[in-house]
Amino acid sequence: MEEPFDIFIGPTTYSVFPEEDNTFTIFKEGKEYIHIQKDTDGVWLKLDYETDLPIFDEDPEVNNIGREINLHQAV
Repeated sequence: MEEPFDIFIGPTTYSVFPEEDNTFTIFKEGKEYIHIQKDTDGVWLKLDYETDLPIFDEDPEVNNIGREINLHQAV
């Protein structure tokens, strides 16, 4: 499993904790924020905290975080 890493979007720091099946726990400014899952290269989904099921609403912030995760993993 991949080690946790930080990404930066503008002035905001996100800590990314990889989990299984292309899912990630995201901390924003040091506090647990969201769980996301890769759907396709350009589309990421927020996961419901209670059910871990994907929420199919397009969220630009989630997609921006996902794009940065893709860039980090490509290095």
